[in-house]
Amino acid sequence: MNGTMPRHHAARVEAAIASGQAARSALVASWRRSSRLHHLDPGGHAAPMRLTEAELQQARERIAPLLAAAQGAMDRLYQAVGAAGCCVLLADREGVPVDRRGTVADDATFQSWGLWTGALWSEEHEGTNGIGTCLVEQRPLTIDRDQHFFARNTLLSCTAVPIYDHEAALAGVLDVSSCRADRTDAFASLIALAAGEAARRIEADLFRKVFAHARIVLTQAADGGCGGLVAVDADDLVIGATRSARLALGIAPGGALRPVPAADLLGGDAARDHLAGGQRAVLQRALLRAGGNVSAAAKALGVSRATLHRKLKRFELNH
Repeated sequence: MNGTMPRHHAARVEAAIASGQAARSALVASWRRSSRLHHLDPGGHAAPMRLTEAELQQARERIAPLLAAAQGAMDRLYQAVGAAGCCVLLADREGVPVDRRGTVADDATFQSWGLWTGALWSEEHEGTNGIGTCLVEQRPLTIDRDQHFFARNTLLSCTAVPIYDHEAALAGVLDVSSCRADRTDAFASLIALAAGEAARRIEADLFRKVFAHARIVLTQAADGGCGGLVAVDADDLVIGATRSARLALGIAPGGALRPVPAADLLGGDAARDHLAGGQRAVLQRALLRAGGNVSAAAKALGVSRATLHRKLKRFELNH
């Protein structure tokens, strides 16, 4: 990159900030945060800061459940976009990539750009960029080439999607980055779609692992699509809900969910029938596996023998 490009980009960024566009442009608002709040220079050319190996290992350990849940979805996403010169990054909520997928032939290029595990991609350190700006705005977005704050990052195109944990709190970001000049708008739209689906799959896999002892029920969104997942325990109490489910059901995101009767929360005869049918099947399977022994079935389900007897009577199950 020649010396003219950084100066031109820096002048453009400063002009946009000075014009007051931040009030009506999310991009310029991010540029303003980068300049005024974090005191960064758009013409700066220092490489991204990086954690030590020990610090990176600690970061990985802090989000170990998310990291484990993300493996399959990251593999599938990379299979879809890797051949087009993209890398896939999973970053924590501090903006540090803790895992990545990339073609070996492109590794040297991505490493030189800082698109590597252990780099610091928060807005505080790197200004406007896919990972850092996604963490601040908590929405899917693409920061394309000269939309980046630093001139040295203007060859990059980064699509980022927030990931929420089992308590609907922001846990990290899934990012697909490319430094190829031939990336088209149409392909960028496909990347955004694929990244969004992968992020939702990671959230679902994490949720199912955390609530492995519960039944998982799909909720319906206002548009008729899947509104998310809720976890229902053996006593028909909702004990967990994904962020999308909470939004669909009017529950505040973030924090552990206070147990609430599933029929009260989900409402409607159809919901009650669905829950009843699911619980009846669970009870039948438990009894079959225990050879009809109620005590053994109750122990396997994690309920008392008296509770199981009540449920068997309710569903008219013989034992």
